[in-house]
Amino acid sequence: MTKEKELVFGHKNPDTDAVVAAIAYSHLQNERGFNTEAVALGEPNDETKFVFDKFDYKFPRIISAANGEVKSVMLVDHNESQQSLDDIADLNVTHVVDHHRIANFETANPLYYRAEPLGCTSTILWKMYAEQDVEIPANLAGMMASAIISDTLLLKSPTTTDQDKAAVESLAMTAGIDYESYGLEMLKAGTNLDSKSTKELIDMDAKSFDMNGNSVRIAQVNTVDVPETLKREADFTADIKAENEAEGYNLFVLLITNILTSDTTGLVLGDEKAVSVFENALNTKVEDNKASLPGVVSRKKQIVPPLNEKF
Repeated sequence: MTKEKELVFGHKNPDTDAVVAAIAYSHLQNERGFNTEAVALGEPNDETKFVFDKFDYKFPRIISAANGEVKSVMLVDHNESQQSLDDIADLNVTHVVDHHRIANFETANPLYYRAEPLGCTSTILWKMYAEQDVEIPANLAGMMASAIISDTLLLKSPTTTDQDKAAVESLAMTAGIDYESYGLEMLKAGTNLDSKSTKELIDMDAKSFDMNGNSVRIAQVNTVDVPETLKREADFTADIKAENEAEGYNLFVLLITNILTSDTTGLVLGDEKAVSVFENALNTKVEDNKASLPGVVSRKKQIVPPLNEKF
């Protein structure tokens, strides 16, 4: 008997791991007898396009709602409802594979939930393939290695674990790539910011969080030249202020991260109390809407936890 179809997807404004994890989990589940399709909740960024071109993969179809098409879904690389499909409350979540905090998430029915504090969801999936004794095709291995490189900034992020390193080495061998030289090339492909408007950049890799009743939006862009990126500071500021007003954010933080030095400059705008909480949480000063964040590269590990605690 054919199983009822389920969709598999990562979070809105998908990064490389969100889309690759959906593809990898869908493939694994289908090998195990499920009937799934990997989809995406947004357009690919430049880095992700580079990865899909490199390994000759077709980007999944993009959806904004699933109710009416399927009854059940599987989530990867997220669990928080505000980061998921707009109609997620109308769907039955049967599986989750993630490496983030758990918040604003509940289900009516029991489910399979796999969460590990690793640098990347694709690392968890690499382990699951081994556990299920399912072979990873070479081009999918290259995609999964790319996802880990992306999430860990080539294993330099403080989120990186020994398991992430082992996964990258194994997957790169299967894919037939030198992950260090390829990884730098891939990360640089994602730093071409000139072709995008500031509005596109603040939405490209942005996530919303509810922190004790405060609506917090944290976006991140990678670059190799922070001063060059900040030449458009006035436009960034205007767009962030407009988004704060339209969406009711108490705090909007744009992290401008230098992938070569592993340092970040933050553009921080919001109400006075929220900005003060940011300063306290990150032990920094916000001057002219900017904050220096040396050694900070990870939103998940270095920004969200201290902010959440202080709020």
